Amino acid sequence: MTTVQDAFLQFYSRHEQSYIPSMQQAKASSDIMRCRTAALGGHVFECGNCGHKAVRYNSCRNRHCPLCQGVTKAVWVDKRSKDILNAPYFHVVFTVPRQLHSLIYQNQELLYGLMYKSVAETLAELSKDKKYLGARIGFFSILHTWGQDLHYHPHIHTVVLAGGLTKLNQWRNSSKKFFIPVKVLSKKFSGKYLYYLKQYYRQHLLKFYGNAQEYQNPKLFRNLLSQCYEKDWYTYTKKTFSGPFAVIQYLGRYTHRIAIHI
Repeated sequence: MTTVQDAFLQFYSRHEQSYIPSMQQAKASSDIMRCRTAALGGHVFECGNCGHKAVRYNSCRNRHCPLCQGVTKAVWVDKRSKDILNAPYFHVVFTVPRQLHSLIYQNQELLYGLMYKSVAETLAELSKDKKYLGARIGFFSILHTWGQDLHYHPHIHTVVLAGGLTKLNQWRNSSKKFFIPVKVLSKKFSGKYLYYLKQYYRQHLLKFYGNAQEYQNPKLFRNLLSQCYEKDWYTYTKKTFSGPFAVIQYLGRYTHRIAIHI
């Protein structure tokens, strides 16, 4: 069976002749090629009875390495099992319009953090509204920065508990359908994200490079925000999970899934 490591060993040197990898790309490529080889050292195990020896080479532990992520995922799933209740969950996805992709890519730590912040505030505020649930909910959020076609596509997957605690600390179940309308979710999320984005701009926290340099002009930045306000931000929900273990398995796939695989 051909592995990603085999492909890198065969073609990476040729790739370098035509393209210049970034520092992160070069490190990931080097780690993948050396993973579980003598280059990283290892351990020798010897049977005390028959003297049989077995060599086990060390893993690179790079989060982009397919050889490493399977074990890491299994350990993570086992540790997280205690965090999940025996109850149904909803799957909600939040996306941002492509007009913001360039700006987000150049301010990844700041604007990925803003995605998490906007999602959390959106869900917390709307779920407390008696019109929808009237309770405090629990949820997990996972950031994904690429789509199925491997193009840049930042979005957040959120797993939401189907119910919550009222002000009197009493449990309140949600209906079988997700308790907040998708259009309401989308409008609230986009409003929060753009509101905070304006604050960051005024506080000079944003960096602008390449094609995004034009947005340093306040008028053009306002035009960008106007375009985003007019867009319907793609937000959707999926059916509930079949049980708590399915939730953990799902989260494990997204927290340890990598773009490079065969």
